[in-house]
Amino acid sequence: MKVQNMLSSNGNKVANQFIIKAAFTDGDICSTEVFQSYNSAIVQIDNYNSGAYQVTLDRNYWDYSATTGKYRNKFLCETKKETQAKIDSGEYILADLNN
Repeated sequence: MKVQNMLSSNGNKVANQFIIKAAFTDGDICSTEVFQSYNSAIVQIDNYNSGAYQVTLDRNYWDYSATTGKYRNKFLCETKKETQAKIDSGEYILADLNN
């Protein structure tokens, strides 16, 4: 497992904004990446051996604050509007990532 701070637009480490990467084999899942803001998981991306992936956002925290949103957008490489459209279409799943 590897934990790293997200980087600002200047390339500086951002406090309390993390990317957690885990590589493993658990059935069909071969790796997972998580964006964590402070102590809360915001986004989890599960990568499958088949090349497919699943994005899950925490139903309570995915749009918690402007700072969380800024780094969520950076992690997903998309805007909030694009993320909301993918939630609405069912492409992204909302779940409790912090149980």
